[in-house]
Formats: sequence, C-alpha cells, structure tokens
Amino acid sequence: MIANRRHHPASLLFKIGKLIRSSIFFILVLFVFQADNSSMLLVYGRYAFLLFFLGSVVFAVLNWFTATYANDDQRFYLRRGVFSKTDQSIPFSKVQNINRHISFAHRLLGLTSISFETGIAGENSSVKFEVVTRKEALRLESAVQQRNKSVATEHETISDDTEEPPAAEQLKPGQKKLKERVIHFEPTRKDLFKASMTSFSFLLLVPLLASLYYNVSEFSGFEERLSGVGTSLLASTWMIAIVTTLIILASFVFGIVHSFIKYGNYEISSDSERVYIKKGLLSQASFSIAKERVQAIEITQSFTKRILGLAEVKLISAGSLSLGSEELNISSLYPFLPKRKAYAIVAELLPGYRIQEDMQRLPKRALWIRLLKPSWIWLIATALLFYFQSNFLKIQNMWWIVSIVLLIVVVVSRTLNFLHTRYCLNEELIQLKNGGFTSTLFITKREKIVEVEITQNQIQRAFGLSSLQTVTRARPVHTSYLEDVPDSFVDIFHRWYRDRTKEVELDSTH
Repeated sequence: MIANRRHHPASLLFKIGKLIRSSIFFILVLFVFQADNSSMLLVYGRYAFLLFFLGSVVFAVLNWFTATYANDDQRFYLRRGVFSKTDQSIPFSKVQNINRHISFAHRLLGLTSISFETGIAGENSSVKFEVVTRKEALRLESAVQQRNKSVATEHETISDDTEEPPAAEQLKPGQKKLKERVIHFEPTRKDLFKASMTSFSFLLLVPLLASLYYNVSEFSGFEERLSGVGTSLLASTWMIAIVTTLIILASFVFGIVHSFIKYGNYEISSDSERVYIKKGLLSQASFSIAKERVQAIEITQSFTKRILGLAEVKLISAGSLSLGSEELNISSLYPFLPKRKAYAIVAELLPGYRIQEDMQRLPKRALWIRLLKPSWIWLIATALLFYFQSNFLKIQNMWWIVSIVLLIVVVVSRTLNFLHTRYCLNEELIQLKNGGFTSTLFITKREKIVEVEITQNQIQRAFGLSSLQTVTRARPVHTSYLEDVPDSFVDIFHRWYRDRTKEVELDSTH
C-alpha cells in the first residue's frame, strides 16, 4: 500500500505570508495611515478585513490537513479539497519539464519548490510542490527521471560495450564538466553589465519610486510635508542639476544590481538526456527538460540586440515553462547571448537542430504587395488626427506631420519585415524567419508540426505568391506564419511535409 504524505508544515507559513503580502495595501490604509479615522466606513472595513483574513487562515489550515500526495514508480497520486474531495493521478510519462524555484524565504529555511509540468491541458496540468525539503524534491525528481529513463531504454538497441562515448560528452575548449553534466555557458561580469544596459532595467527605478510615492502620499499626507522641500530644490539651477545627476546615477546602479541579482549564477548545462538552466542570486530558479521533449527553438532579436549582435534563444515544449509570474523566462538560454555563441550552444545542446544561416529570401514582388497593402492603423490614426486637429506645440496643421511620420514608420517596418523574412528546408528541419524591428527565427522538425495551412488571396495569386502557417504542439499552441512565399516553394513544402509519414507512426485503430 502506498503511504500518503502531507505537505511540509512550512507551506502554511508561506500561504499566510502570501496572504499578508497581497493584503499589505489594505493593512497600511486601515491600520496605519487611517488608524485615527473613526468613520463608520473604515471601522466596518477593519472588521470585514479581519474576518476575511482569519477565514483565509482557517481555510489554509484545513486545506493543509486534507491535502496529501503519494507516488509509486509509475505516477503521482494527489488528494485535496476541504468540502469536496478531488483525487488526481498523473503518470510520470506525461511530465515534460521539471522546474525548481528557491526564493529567499526558501533558502533561509533550507527548503525549495518543485513543479512537474505536463502536456495535459487544463488547470490540473502540473504537479506543484510549493514547499518541500531539498531531499524530498530530489527523491521526487529522481523517481520521474528514473521512470522516463527506463522507458527510453526499452526502445533503444543495446550497443556494444566497447563503443566510444557519444560526441555530446566530449568536452570542447571553454567547457567544464560537473559530475555528468557539461557546462556550456556561464556569464561573465562583462556579460551581466551588457545585460543591464540591453534590458533597460535602469529605467525601472523612476516609475518604481513614483508608484511608491503616489501610494504612500495619497493616504499619509506625505506630499504636503515634501512640498516645501521640493520648492526649495527647484528654485536653484545647481540643485536641479545635482538631483538629476544623482537620479541618473542611482538608476544605472539600480539596473546593474537588478541584473546581477536576476542573472547572477546563471548556468546552461546538459547531459546526454536533459538540458538544465539555473539562475538567480537571492531567489534561485532552475529548469530542466528532456532533449526529446523540445518541440522547437525560437531565436529572437530586438532592435537593440541586433545592433549589439545579441540574441535570445527559447526552448519550446508542450509543458509550461514557469512556476509563476516571476519565472516566465526560465526557458530562455540566457536572453543576451552573442548571436554566434547562441548558435553554437544550440548545436551543442541539441545536435538534431542544425541552424543554417544561408536561407532563401522573398522575391522582390513580395515587397510591392506589402507596401501597397492598406495600413488600417495609419488610416484610423490619420482620421482621428484630422478630426481633432489639435495644434500640438503651437504648430499649425500638426496632424498631417504626425500622419506622415506614422506612415514612414509603417513603410520602414514593412520593408524591414520583407528583408528579414527568410525560409529554409533542411532535410527534416524547417526554418522560418520574419519580423520588422524585432526579428524571430523559428526552427522545428517536420515530425513536430501537427497542422499546416496554406492560403492565397486574389492579389497573391496574380503575383504567384502564397501564405504558409504551421502549428507546433506546445502550451499554448505555437503558430508560425510565413507570408508571400513563391508558389514554387509551396510545392516543395508539400512534398517535404508528405514525407512526415516516414517519421510519425499513425494510429491504425481509428
């Protein structure tokens, strides 16, 4: 019989802490800033808040007593619910990704959180343990990996014992080996400094301080006490210059510190079966995914990253890649990799995804279609500008100047999109690149594409062009578009995609 386990008692502390954090605004208003206010609205508001808070704490305690989990060598068994019980069974074979997150509070208590993400749709698509001991997290992770490893071994042909080790395990210059993992990338201080400038994190300080000042001054009268100080500062030109300089310096220091905390201890590593990513100094997050679970690769370059030769590589899988809103980009192979380095790391991590830089461009007639296509954004904006016709900055007929500038932006964006759009078929791989000021390169295997749609309007038919749309299984489903490609490529793509039947086993029972 499988023994049911209760979740760690510290999970109650974390739930109460989250409740306090989400209620801090009401606590400050009701019990600090307006503590002396005896109006009926605030008095009853305090009682209502206390009743809600105590009820939430009682419910959390009851939920902890009734929620249990267990596992064997095949699956998880979960039970939860206070008034209505819910039993859930999730096979290990459905697990796509394994995510860990160690917040500052976790680290103080020697605990961690772990999430097993599956490709199942719905709110119960993942098995989350928000508070567990590190020993228990390792036990659960080992159970899942051991099961999936044994299943994969059953489908492999046993090779000769004297066979040479695979090329993926042979170290290249600049790589390190930690136990059985190969470390492919660790950012230097120069990389972290470049990340702070490229991410514009130094711009976060001013709106953060403004938001804090607004929320505090609205209920505490803080604004009135600072009005005299502000008046004296603005009265002196030297003081304005000094304050402005200090704010700029503080913003840059804040951006650098923010980047070092967020991307410090960043590491990209792999073994023969999985890819591992970890990051963070105070709050740590880690992510691992089986190489065979990677559905596609997406390489994105913003306008500033393109100028600096940087790129962001994301792994697309059928499972969710986050433990919450704070870890949304954990699937990224470091958002500020040099482009050449990014391509090299992809080749090292996933040898099956070979990025080919020599790609086909769109024919020139595709540019004319894009330039002649009506821009509804520009038409609507021009109509609104003409209707209101405000003399901005006391300039006569300012509306048509703004309209022309907007039209230039639209034309430049469409021209850049034409120049960036490229495509390539390489055996079982397809590469699609598009984008205007931000370009995206999408690479996936033929067997990962679950749906294809080819459309052609009357204008495209006259020019011998078509639009291609591919759907890759992910969560959410990933859709890629390629517009205005020649009909000759569409014919080649048809033949290429039909060969998918050689790689995918069709279910003959239906």
